[in-house]
Amino acid sequence: MPAETAPRTPRVRLYELDLLRFLAAMAVLLYHYTGSRGGPFKGEKARELFDPVSALTQFGYLGVELFFLISGFVILMSAWGRSMADFTVSRITRLYPAYWLAVLMIGAIHLTTGMGRGKPETIIPNLTMFQQGMGIRNASGVFWTLWAEMHFYALISLLVLTGITYRRCLTFMTTWTVLAIFAKESGNDLLQSVLIPTYAPYFIAGMALYLIHRFGPTLMLWLLVAFSWACSIRYALPAATEAPYSISRADAWPAIAVLTTLVYALVALIATGKLSRLRWKRLATLGALTYPTYLIHYELGPVIARFLYPTLQPWAVVLIITATVLAAAYLINKLVEEPAARWLKPRLKDSFARLATTEPGQHRHRRARHTEPPTPPGPPTPPAPAASTPRAPPPPTPAPEARHPPITPTRPMAPPPPPR
Repeated sequence: MPAETAPRTPRVRLYELDLLRFLAAMAVLLYHYTGSRGGPFKGEKARELFDPVSALTQFGYLGVELFFLISGFVILMSAWGRSMADFTVSRITRLYPAYWLAVLMIGAIHLTTGMGRGKPETIIPNLTMFQQGMGIRNASGVFWTLWAEMHFYALISLLVLTGITYRRCLTFMTTWTVLAIFAKESGNDLLQSVLIPTYAPYFIAGMALYLIHRFGPTLMLWLLVAFSWACSIRYALPAATEAPYSISRADAWPAIAVLTTLVYALVALIATGKLSRLRWKRLATLGALTYPTYLIHYELGPVIARFLYPTLQPWAVVLIITATVLAAAYLINKLVEEPAARWLKPRLKDSFARLATTEPGQHRHRRARHTEPPTPPGPPTPPAPAASTPRAPPPPTPAPEARHPPITPTRPMAPPPPPR
């Protein structure tokens, strides 16, 4: 059966993806706490403080690239068969509640301790998640990845609007691949902003791997994955040696190539069902912790370390910070994300439903009219006159004027009687 007409399969949660997302978040967390040239310890470089472990954790930032690869897989899976309204609602309810809380938390940290970037003039535009496009500094050092995700959502929205099919996906991915390379070559800021050539290979490969998972492997799909893998290594190597990662050239090669290959291999194993034994339902909890953990760990870590270090050893501080972040992430998921999604989803769907009408008021009137009981059939009843105001009898209607002279009777009249 051709892929274009393959039967639609129900969405099945891939618990192994939840585990992989959690591991990606922990890799980024360990990079910031133990492998970066900054870190939560004021006046100390984490990379030096945790040597020799930092020789490995300095590559933890590649967890972001793994996020992008997973995002290409998951977003295409969630968008398949959905309308643009449904896709938009799902993205808003998934991204914004925890993000809003994280931004407000960063503002509160700056207000109470003076730490971080949470100045009011920064916090307000950051609440939109579009601050980077406005030229405003991110309130957290990890928010830049959300802007890259926004670019991907904007591009895949074009696919959603036309209707997602296997053939259109292939056209979309191959076109994006070629245009992204041209944008990189041109150096044009507008093209690079729209097509994000540095990160496009991860999103494209994730989409191709989802098609492999859904429809089965083909040579064309594997070629797309392989081409994206090669582009990823090409862009990742120079980025590793530049700020803010600043990894020495001797360490960057071949470690970057090996780790990038590992990132691709893990998602490929999930796409082909090789890790299906890891489908343990409790892994969904780890997946739920991933997003809030990623959002809050960068700014929350230094605040906790300020009170614990140097009283406690660095590894003890990292363990306490990590446990605190995970506990906070669990509370954010249960007390903020889930309730907010339940409240937002029906209201957003109603907002999109009203777009189908000419005027919002007509939609509301139509809904109200549908709730009224139907009027039983029968002749209309004239309204009764008001009791307080007696109605005067109607004046007599004058006879209409004759338009012709009266008709003379044809029978002769009788003579009068004779006098007596």
